[in-house]
Amino acid sequence: MNQELLTVKNLKKYYPITGGVLGKEVGQVKAVDDVTFSIRRGETFGLVGESGSGKSTTGRSLLRLIEPTSGEVWFDGKQVTSLKKDELRPLRRDMQIVFQDPFASLNPRHTVAKILEEPLQVHNIGTPAERRKKVEQMLEIVGLNSYHAQRYPHQFSGGQRQRIGIARALMLNPKLIVADEPVSALDVSIQSQVLNLMQDLQRDFGLTYLFIAHDLSVVRHISDRVGVMYLGRLVELAPSEQLYEKPLHPYTQALLSAVPDPDPDNRRERIILQGELPSPANPPSGCTFHTRCPHAMDICRTVRPEFRDIGGDHFTACHLYNE
Repeated sequence: MNQELLTVKNLKKYYPITGGVLGKEVGQVKAVDDVTFSIRRGETFGLVGESGSGKSTTGRSLLRLIEPTSGEVWFDGKQVTSLKKDELRPLRRDMQIVFQDPFASLNPRHTVAKILEEPLQVHNIGTPAERRKKVEQMLEIVGLNSYHAQRYPHQFSGGQRQRIGIARALMLNPKLIVADEPVSALDVSIQSQVLNLMQDLQRDFGLTYLFIAHDLSVVRHISDRVGVMYLGRLVELAPSEQLYEKPLHPYTQALLSAVPDPDPDNRRERIILQGELPSPANPPSGCTFHTRCPHAMDICRTVRPEFRDIGGDHFTACHLYNE
């Protein structure tokens, strides 16, 4: 069996910028710019970065909720990007998403029962009685009660709504779940409950996660490997503990230095990045991070660094590690 469930090759998503009376294209916003990575079966792959780095666009593009500009996405041996809509529909049973906002991702006019039954109805799975039974079972699995099925989303707390969102993603028994910042809108005390639930479900159902977040402490808790994005590009990728113990890219080092640590012996020296995040409509030449990097060299301003393996399955795109 192929160890890799999902493979993303040279994925790009550009949005056109139009101007003038005729609305001609005058530029492009490079939201995702030549991203390559893979996710192994049964693992949690964390994707982190600042707001605007392209994390969520990457997740939605590989599911084709957003059509990518170019690149390839292979899922379980099938090339997702080349499939027509009618061919893609059966594959969606194996690829689901949990959205960031539990308040906006649930239809306020539908009961929980209808929300959870809808994926089964769309894919014509089971009889009405079998669907209702599965709804009740799934609610119990995610820590709710069967009588909650007749309530509406506004009658639940944020954490409960996110549990409903997770239950909806599980209704079709998927292989991959894209979790798009699933705990960022929740209280800290509720975040740990939802993260523990996701880990339990991964063990029980054999799930594979793409976990998108901006909170590096959350990603460390749940991820097996972590990819760091900056301005639409991957700048570092490594096993979780290796990345946190020995970050290589200056951007990753700056992000980790900002993570609070209660143990004073483990606190990193604070790295304060200068300047503002450049616009993806006009990214810097060469290494896109060179305008804020404390170690920038002349080559960084003109030559884009290669995303290469430094050793031990640790990849980075930085001229500091050229041979």
